[in-house]
Amino acid sequence: MSLLVSGDVLLHAGTWATAEADGARRGQPGLDFRPMLADVAPVVRSADLAVCHLETPLAPPGGPYASYPLFSVPPQVVPALRHTGYDACTTASNHSIDKGFDGVRRTLRALDRAGVPHDGTARTAQAQRRPLILHTNGVRVAVLSYTYGTNGIPLPDGKPWSVSRIDPERITREAAAARRAGADVVAVALHFGTEYVTAPDAYQTDVVDQIARSRAIDLVYGHHAHVVQPIDRVHGTWVVYGLGNFVAQQESSRPYTYRGVSVRVRFMERRSGRYAAHDVAYLPTMITRFDPTEPGMRVLDVQATLADPATDPALLPELRATLADVRSSVESFGADVHLLRR
Repeated sequence: MSLLVSGDVLLHAGTWATAEADGARRGQPGLDFRPMLADVAPVVRSADLAVCHLETPLAPPGGPYASYPLFSVPPQVVPALRHTGYDACTTASNHSIDKGFDGVRRTLRALDRAGVPHDGTARTAQAQRRPLILHTNGVRVAVLSYTYGTNGIPLPDGKPWSVSRIDPERITREAAAARRAGADVVAVALHFGTEYVTAPDAYQTDVVDQIARSRAIDLVYGHHAHVVQPIDRVHGTWVVYGLGNFVAQQESSRPYTYRGVSVRVRFMERRSGRYAAHDVAYLPTMITRFDPTEPGMRVLDVQATLADPATDPALLPELRATLADVRSSVESFGADVHLLRR
């Protein structure tokens, strides 16, 4: 069984301007995010399960839309993520309640309508207690999502369960509950880290040190730093500290925020009946820059694009730099991992 996880879906104005232009190119009214993500779809779809991270609240279909600091982004991205091959999304982030509890409810309704299961935010206490368990080929995979905080915005009155916060004791307890509910594999998604720093900080390593000791947890992976961070094994548990951005449009002066990684972990059933990770591979991705005169942002499979003789030569230096930097960050702790190819 293979599980693929990707980084932040952090939409800014350039991304929905591109989606509008792509819709017009296809003769369709409205926003179409599918062309933006099409290049990585073959790898995403090749995994038995693929999980994205929707960092921001969704707006009503017609807007108004807003980016930083209080996000409210086009819901049309959700069916595009589903079309790309994502089976579920995590939703706990520092932006989860940028638009209050109404934003939480609206986001989860949009995910439900698109048939995308989710974890990390909730509309009721009962829903928060129910672990997300995905099924593939007879294997049950729990995905649990948590965030370090909500940018100082208080959780809605009387609704402390609306956003799942990082608490190592709680995480290990809920992972064990997911096992009791039938999960064969438990993956924990953590929204944490220092933004724009390619090494895990002390908070990250402390949280990981505590939860990786739990035999209920098979994989820990992170996002929020908006740059790629190392892969490691801690107490025998695979840890992906930071996946970087999957799709975003942050400052052009921060080229690392246009580089990301999707990680595929293969799990094999042992004689004991327990599943264990036995192969970890990573796919470097690159977001092309926004050009307001001709909106055409794309999320590229770096290796496939480099190998394509039709690739625009102007892209080659940035593609090569992305591949080198992602490899350097991912492998900086010496983990036994390898590049993922189509």
